[in-house]
Amino acid sequence: MFKTKLFEQWYDREMLPTCAVCQQSFEPEPGFYYGAMFVSYAFSVAITFVVGFVLFNFFNDPELWVYMITLLGVVGLVWPLMYRYSRAIFLHIFGGIRFDSKYAKE
Repeated sequence: MFKTKLFEQWYDREMLPTCAVCQQSFEPEPGFYYGAMFVSYAFSVAITFVVGFVLFNFFNDPELWVYMITLLGVVGLVWPLMYRYSRAIFLHIFGGIRFDSKYAKE
């Protein structure tokens, strides 16, 4: 889906125009991936709840600045993952992609 692997370049946002195997277009319409920001937002909320729960329950309710620094650090570290997975999830849910078994072995 993307031109480079996740860890080859820190943050490469360029996507291939089509799938190399089945020729499925990765951008069904202009501006399609604006909706992927909602999937990314859901990831961020989930991370916030998990990290906040761990900090609150295991470290005796630290100060507000500890929460903020920790959450910003964790979300900043997983941001490239969230970017790529939110686009992939959004494409598969709303892009009209259906599984075709003839491409399964390629």
